[in-house]
Formats: sequence, structure tokens, C-alpha cells
Amino acid sequence: MSGARSQVFELRQYTLYRGTRDVLIDLFEREFVESQEATGIEVIGQFRGVDAADRFVWLRAFPDMRSRETALRAFYGGPVWAAHRDAARATMVDTDDVLLLRPVDEGSGFPVPSGPRPPVGRAESPSSLVVATLYRRDRPFDEEFAELFRRRVRPVLAEAGAAPLAYLQTEHAENTYPALPVRTGENFFVWFARFTGHADATARLRRLEDSRAWREDVVPRLSAVLAGAPQRLMLTPTARSLLC
Repeated sequence: MSGARSQVFELRQYTLYRGTRDVLIDLFEREFVESQEATGIEVIGQFRGVDAADRFVWLRAFPDMRSRETALRAFYGGPVWAAHRDAARATMVDTDDVLLLRPVDEGSGFPVPSGPRPPVGRAESPSSLVVATLYRRDRPFDEEFAELFRRRVRPVLAEAGAAPLAYLQTEHAENTYPALPVRTGENFFVWFARFTGHADATARLRRLEDSRAWREDVVPRLSAVLAGAPQRLMLTPTARSLLC
């Protein structure tokens, strides 16, 4: 996965036609993983949305914005996408919910995976659950918020068993590949945690909400600076996801 090399991330949420999610996942994992990675893209994780049967979520990363442009032009102008784009698009209602993100600090990107990617044709998906929590506010997240997260929020998350695997914030650089839209004019801070399964996630997040430090210290601090309640994405990794 990314380690320190990748500095630009895309969190992509697709809305699909009913009953087509597994069709897209099968196609994606057979045709669109290695072919993207051959252009320099890091395909970090693919997921089914737990709370929406028509939702496919995935993450990819790039060393920088210039490399992003080069890689995307190579992939979307290449033979694999040309051969399979019509089949992929036939499953898709909306693909424009895309956040362009960057690490908050040097150590906040995703860790290197513990093993190789499972091979094409693996049928069994991991039993784990990845939770992405999205904070939003009406101005860019700054070093003051990063320090609040590092010193106040992250230790309480870790104590509850929900330590962030990675935390990212909006990359405000101009979209270098405008053929693929990204959300602009918005400010997000996103942290990711991994659990052994849905029951484990439920128990640890409940422990977090019951924590006195969370209720009396962290929540008031966050509420004072965020715009609205956090959004939480509950995600089950697909068979070939590296983030699982």
C-alpha cells in the first residue's frame, strides 16, 4: 500500500444500478487492478457499502498531482479501459462523489500491506470491516485541528480500540485530470479504522461513545469546529482489497 510514497488519494463512492454491484466488483478485480497499477496508480482498497446495497467504494493513490495526471491519462486512454468501459459504465448511476485527499502529516498515510494482494479468482472476501469517518467544516482543516486530532482525539480512539489506521484531509490543488470530476469547495478530514468484523466494530465504537473522555472532552471540542455531525462509512473489503 502507500506508506510514505503516496501523497495524493482519491476516496471514490459510486452509486450503482440495483443488483449490479457484484458485476462491477468482478470486472474491477479481474481487469482494473493490475492495469491501473501498471501506470503507477496504487489501488489501496475496494469495498461494499454495508448500509447501501448499491454502493461501491474504493481508494487509490498517487505520488503527487503531476503523477496523478500522467497515470490517469495512461489508464483511461489505454486498451484495458477501452475494452471494458462500456460494461463498467452499464453498472453506474453516479461516479462523481470523489474526495481528493492528502496525508495530514508524514505518518498519517496508509501503512504498507502485510502481504501480497490475493490472486484473481479468489472468491472469499475478508470478514473484516473498515470504517471511514468524515469530518467536514466550512474552512480548510489546519495545523491547529491536526494537533487537536493528534493530541486529544487519537489517544481516546486508541484507548477504545478504534485507533486510526490513516487520517487524511482535503487536497485543494487543481484537479489535474478534469475528465474525472472531484468534489470542490468543500473541506474534509477523514480517518480510517479497521476491525475484525461488524460485531467488533460495534462493540469498540460503543465503548468509544461511552467513554467519559470522549463525551466530555473530545465531542465538545469537535462540535465547536465541525460543520454538522460526522459521516461514518461502514465498508466490507472485497476479495482482492489490500486494505482489509
